[in-house]
Amino acid sequence: MKPARFDYARPASVSEAVMLLARHGTDAAVLAGGQSLMPMMAMRLATPGLLVDIGRLPDLDRVEPKDDHLVIGALATHAALLASPLVRASAPLLAEALPHVAHPAIRNRGTLGGSLALADPAAELPACMVCLDAEITLVSLRGERVVLAGDFFRGVYGTDREPDELLVSVAVPVAREGWRFSFGEVAHRHGDFALAGLAFGARREGRRIVESRVAYCGIEDAPRRLLATESCLAAGRSFVEAREVARRELEPGSSRDAPAAWRRRLAGALLERAGRTA
Repeated sequence: MKPARFDYARPASVSEAVMLLARHGTDAAVLAGGQSLMPMMAMRLATPGLLVDIGRLPDLDRVEPKDDHLVIGALATHAALLASPLVRASAPLLAEALPHVAHPAIRNRGTLGGSLALADPAAELPACMVCLDAEITLVSLRGERVVLAGDFFRGVYGTDREPDELLVSVAVPVAREGWRFSFGEVAHRHGDFALAGLAFGARREGRRIVESRVAYCGIEDAPRRLLATESCLAAGRSFVEAREVARRELEPGSSRDAPAAWRRRLAGALLERAGRTA
């Protein structure tokens, strides 16, 4: 299939890109790695009048520490993040999750910003960002705006980003001493989107968990932290008890091959597995 006719622009700077977005609004689409947008255009699920190609904007692929955060540019590819010693050292949850993101050819082109802006509920990295309380920076002609990941994702392919805003970077809190993270998922085959996935973090004092982070992908319309489940674990309850709390707290979507009850069972099993590794 072929995409509908569209105009194409390759801005030379972030300022030029946001001017184009301000001028064209919902008729414009941002092209970064193109791993989701181009197939959607080919199937005419997306029909933008203008494609704003930001793929060659300078400095948006940087990964650098800043204060107590790791700042990742929107154009950093999944492959670059997977190979980054900084990511392994400062954001171990991302290092755990990235091998599950798509397949190598897609990881070579797909970008962090593209994944977050698309907001596929089955994607791994949005759940990781919610788990970590990452901060997402958006730029427009009105200035810069920082949104917590937990407030950014609004539903299936829905985000807090306005049509005239460009997602430019993500600031991930550097993992503090005592925290351990894990990521696990169930998919039809490795690299496919998750039928259910869990981004998990826990801080222990001795053997007891005193803080935890629980965020799923592939279960609900958008990732969110499960605060009741986290409180259950922080109260010293077992992972078997927390599993039941998570099952009650979740409101899974349902499909013919993945009914809601089945997704709940997967979610519980993933949490129990995380308890053995984190």
